[in-house]
Amino acid sequence: MDTLLAGVQLLMRWDVALALLVGSVGGVIIGAIPGVGAAVAIAILLPATFSLDPIVGLTVLLGIYGSSMYGGAIPAILINTPGTAVNALTTYDGYPMTRRGESRRALSIAYSASFWGGVFGILCLIFLSPLLALIAPHFGSREIFLAALLGMVLVILAHRGQVFAAGMLAAFGILLHTVGLEPVKYTRRLTFEQSWLTGGFDLIVVVLGLFALSQAFLLLVDKDSQPAVARVEGSLLSSMKELWLYKRIATVAGSFGVLMGMIPGVGEFTAQFLSYTYARKTSKTPEQFGNGSVEGLISSEAANNAVPAAAMIPLLALGIPGEALTAMMLSVFYVHNVIPGPQLFQNQLDFVYALYIAMLLLNVIVIVFLLFSTNLMTRVIRIPSRFLGMIILTLGFVGVYSLRNSVVDCAIASAFGIFGLILKRLNLPIVPIVLGMVLGGIMETKLRTSMTRVKTPLDFVDRPIAAILALMILFVIALHIRTLRKEYKLKLSSAEQDTKRSDTHQG
Repeated sequence: MDTLLAGVQLLMRWDVALALLVGSVGGVIIGAIPGVGAAVAIAILLPATFSLDPIVGLTVLLGIYGSSMYGGAIPAILINTPGTAVNALTTYDGYPMTRRGESRRALSIAYSASFWGGVFGILCLIFLSPLLALIAPHFGSREIFLAALLGMVLVILAHRGQVFAAGMLAAFGILLHTVGLEPVKYTRRLTFEQSWLTGGFDLIVVVLGLFALSQAFLLLVDKDSQPAVARVEGSLLSSMKELWLYKRIATVAGSFGVLMGMIPGVGEFTAQFLSYTYARKTSKTPEQFGNGSVEGLISSEAANNAVPAAAMIPLLALGIPGEALTAMMLSVFYVHNVIPGPQLFQNQLDFVYALYIAMLLLNVIVIVFLLFSTNLMTRVIRIPSRFLGMIILTLGFVGVYSLRNSVVDCAIASAFGIFGLILKRLNLPIVPIVLGMVLGGIMETKLRTSMTRVKTPLDFVDRPIAAILALMILFVIALHIRTLRKEYKLKLSSAEQDTKRSDTHQG
């Protein structure tokens, strides 16, 4: 109880309250603008948060991370365009409801499901904290290395149909991390006698280029768009009680969100898919899914909003980010010498509780804000895309230059912006590059630390947690190979059937 009160005291400051308000409301606005998203906003704000207290900077970023999906549901429901990528499934049932003249009902249900998912995820996280505090100290260098390796494998395998590309891009991220001075003997690696490469590729410069500048370039080269959005009439409170009628679906969706959020590299898309599939299979009216089903809308929104809180588990307990946004937050921890991992729960549990309470409060602020300002958000959606691209481009360059007052950093960010634009045009993932840089650094440091006590390969997995993690890595790879073999056999049998039909038709 004393620790909880200490966490509350950390939040009872005017700058933390302002950060919470700006982050939560700003996240909704950013999420409501198609083509921006939380990753772009967090990338732009990262340099500014380095000069703030860690609780203030992280509160702003958590506010944007946790609230952007609320805003992303607005254009998904009203104009069939998801504000953030994870709101794509919301369009399946949200937009058909709008076409039936039920936009107010659809938004109300989406808000209440999102609120439930967010709060459910945070409550699960709070109850898991004592367990984390007991388990975390048992993670040594070997365990953290294997956990990071497991995260890397899961990130790569999560990109179904693009596993090879994701693996190559993750390897490219690891390669970027190795440029510059290595962390033990400070010898130069891959600098080719170029002084500007001695410091290596700064993570924030790469992130700003890949996310912010690439999105700005994409908005500037595409056709200008300014979608028309109709006003939402009536009170949004009236339909929120419908969530109680589907409490089983909402709880299961939130549970999927928590479970998938805890696993590095999985995240919102898998949580949504599993919860949506479960809702459709157990529904009495499965034919309505994709045509304006309330159950479908609840399952997708509750699942994706439960993920952000759960995604903080591997970050806080082990210092291992599960996706791009938590990887960006990790840099804020390091700048302020707050090291996530086993020691955080032992020495700074009040700080951890302050983050949890901040996440609970941001959900309350967001739901209150949306009840009174949804029509204001419809005006935000109408911002011309090229104007938006120019704003992102300007803020992105300001953020890059403010890091070290370096024109070279701006040139590097521009190069990565063009590279990110190419990847987006080719529909290839960007996230593996960032996680490759972050997890590659963790893996290198922990591997070199642990090798001093390892004489044979079996010594690396001679402890229970290390052995379990190693078996999980082998199991995940074996399961993926088994899935590939099944898919190959299905394609082969389908091709044989097509050949037989063709021969029968010719005969």
